[in-house]
Amino acid sequence: MLAIDRAWQRPSGAKTMLHVIGSTALMLQSNYVRGTKDSDVLEAADLPSDIAAELLALAGRGTSLAARHQIYLDIVPRGLPFLPLAPVWHSLRGFSDQLVNFQVESLDIVDVTVSKLKRFNLNDQADVRAMVERGMVSHDELVERFKSAVDRFSGDARAYDLPKCVRNLNQVERDLFLEDGTEIELPDWI
Repeated sequence: MLAIDRAWQRPSGAKTMLHVIGSTALMLQSNYVRGTKDSDVLEAADLPSDIAAELLALAGRGTSLAARHQIYLDIVPRGLPFLPLAPVWHSLRGFSDQLVNFQVESLDIVDVTVSKLKRFNLNDQADVRAMVERGMVSHDELVERFKSAVDRFSGDARAYDLPKCVRNLNQVERDLFLEDGTEIELPDWI
């Protein structure tokens, strides 16, 4: 992010807000480190499309900046991640104070954990395990935030992913919390 800020050529007034999600959000809020190929920024209503395009041109996949740092910026459409109704964001003031052009907020660790239950590939599983083992995610919080994400996704086509998400939650409950899987009420039409 520091390299992007330094390379940013657009005249700045107020800092542009960037909402960081995924494993990068975990690493920004904990002592967790793992290799990642991308740093995800959630597309927001207040992130103008021209700024998003410039960010991708500067640091997106295939750019010289991405090659130099071996990580690229990806802007994720707002409706794509499996997030609770009202995601929790944490200001990274100390980090943002070092930036001239951007302000960074990071998705809450529990909300990141919930979001990882949709895809749940090996990296996602490692991320979830690391957060639980570090005591950054409690069982009750995870279930509460998961139910909120189910409420958010229940009303549209994304609801077809919910049974898989529930299975993944139940696996985490059994394997990491040593708890029985929570029954999650899903819409009847699924």
